[in-house]
Amino acid sequence: MNLDELRKQIDVIDEDLVALLNRRAEVVVEIGRLKNVDGTPIYAPDREKAVLEKIRRANKGPLPDKTLLAIYRELMSGSFALEKPLRIAYLGPQGSYSHLAAVEKFGSSVEYEPVTNIRGVFDEVAHEHADFGLVPIENSVGGGVIDTLDALVETDVQVCAEINRVIHHNLLANCRLEQIERVYSKPEVFAQCQRWLSETNLFGKTIPVASTSKAAELANHEESSAAIASTLAAELYALKIICANIEDNAKNTTRFFVIGLKPSRPTGDDKTSVVFTTKDEPGALVSVLDAFRQEGVNMSFIQSRPSKKRNWEYYFFGDLKGHQSEAAIQEALVAARKHCLRLHVLGSYPRASEAD
Repeated sequence: MNLDELRKQIDVIDEDLVALLNRRAEVVVEIGRLKNVDGTPIYAPDREKAVLEKIRRANKGPLPDKTLLAIYRELMSGSFALEKPLRIAYLGPQGSYSHLAAVEKFGSSVEYEPVTNIRGVFDEVAHEHADFGLVPIENSVGGGVIDTLDALVETDVQVCAEINRVIHHNLLANCRLEQIERVYSKPEVFAQCQRWLSETNLFGKTIPVASTSKAAELANHEESSAAIASTLAAELYALKIICANIEDNAKNTTRFFVIGLKPSRPTGDDKTSVVFTTKDEPGALVSVLDAFRQEGVNMSFIQSRPSKKRNWEYYFFGDLKGHQSEAAIQEALVAARKHCLRLHVLGSYPRASEAD
């Protein structure tokens, strides 16, 4: 077959694909009608995971899984819009890493609401001004994100999904490297680029701000200023990429939480996040950890934060392997509570795949 004949074949296939996609959309509309009647959530993380896993298993090539999964995420995004438009709050302004992660998770057919700080994302969800929020929780280099950890304690929301995303940092400015007098970004970003900043003598010129996109906005308006942010931020705020990929670790990955008001159903491959404070007695923390060990529950993450209520009292955050509906986790939580002043389940959710 020659080139024209092959292109005509593609045209026919495209027509069939569009017809099938619209047939799928008709079923989606009916599903949305049923969900609205019985109050079922439009976005269900367990269903999302099941659909994407099914696509992975069905794929025989030559298209890579990554391509098909991206297509189906956009299909699901369009489905949300047909069932009921979703509103997603994230740490803005536009161009932040949270913005990129939100679009990767929910696609381009939902509404996005940039918020000026992480606590604001929690408030938008808690007050039902947004259906879901997306916040950074942990970085593979810099550790836990303090603002998110504090907000998890102080607000009543559910963690219902997670995302792992490789993060590449770039120095953005409209002047030469040697002319830079100020470098704006989030404190966690500076920690992830510490070696590079020291080698370029920029570490002493760093100024923390609420988000990387806010940093780009400031760098756009101030002479001799720079920002560490994403390539999308460079495009949105008319900045040049002076140095690309300046993170100290090329595999630098940030984990994000999707927060909402309703719990996620089990999938068979889940995590459960908890927060607790221990009693003021010798070995209390060891006893809590041992309660999980005795039930065969693996704790994959733990971090402490001052409680802000009493001096030298700490909250401990932990991730458990499994769903809170599982018997082993339920029994472990009962045993752990005997050694805690407070133990609260932040949510159970599908475990994310490794970052691309």
